[in-house]
Amino acid sequence: MQRPPLRQAKKIDNVFNSAYWHLSQQNYTISEIRRKLERKTENVEWIDKVIAQLIEQGYLKSDLEFTILYCESAFSNEIGKGAIQRKLKMRGVSSNDIATAIEQVVEQQDIDFDEMASSRLLSRYITFEGISKEKLYAQMTTRGFSRPQIDQALSQHPAQESLRSKLAIKAEKAELATEIIKLYRKGKGQTLILNELKQRLIDVSEFEETLYQLELAGDIDFYQSCKDQFAKKNYDLSDYKEKSKAYAYLARKGFTSDEIKETMSPDQN
Repeated sequence: MQRPPLRQAKKIDNVFNSAYWHLSQQNYTISEIRRKLERKTENVEWIDKVIAQLIEQGYLKSDLEFTILYCESAFSNEIGKGAIQRKLKMRGVSSNDIATAIEQVVEQQDIDFDEMASSRLLSRYITFEGISKEKLYAQMTTRGFSRPQIDQALSQHPAQESLRSKLAIKAEKAELATEIIKLYRKGKGQTLILNELKQRLIDVSEFEETLYQLELAGDIDFYQSCKDQFAKKNYDLSDYKEKSKAYAYLARKGFTSDEIKETMSPDQN
């Protein structure tokens, strides 16, 4: 929604009043105040004069002073360096002022970012139930911590072994027979199905027994599936190269050599 236009300043006092009002709401950087005053007037001389007087009177801090105070507050709230740098750049502070302020506050307060990350993680999570490893890293990264700092913090957490990836969480909920049937219906053979289930971290310790039960129940028939997949192609088995291509295609689909040989036998064509 577009903001309505501000009533334009008719004299410099109007610009001062606008600046005082904004600064009474919260602290702003010089560039932020300048942008707000540019909505109030196009008179650059008025804006420059107001900003200079605000700095002189102490109402508006230099960017370095602002950044030092910002860093002190952020560090006390366990916000890491990365988040501070991102937010201050968005607020128009120069990289040089940001680096100088961070260095000064880190030295004065003897800040250890590994300890800060560990403290943040311990205070936020007693256990890791309900959160994946990916989400945890994303949250800590947004908070301003680097991956090595997060790794270090996680290594110190008593519940570190319970943190699992999204894939592992999903795999735990998966039902083996259901997943096998899903992949079977996509025309995949048992070798490919087994490999895909392993890649998805699904427990395949009962794979052979589950496969056997599904075959007994008539839910799957890999010999028929192999024939169905072969029928989708148009290989000329009288040509040796074409026959080799057909065999390679079915093997990539995960079918066994017995299934492929039966499918490609003369009696089947």
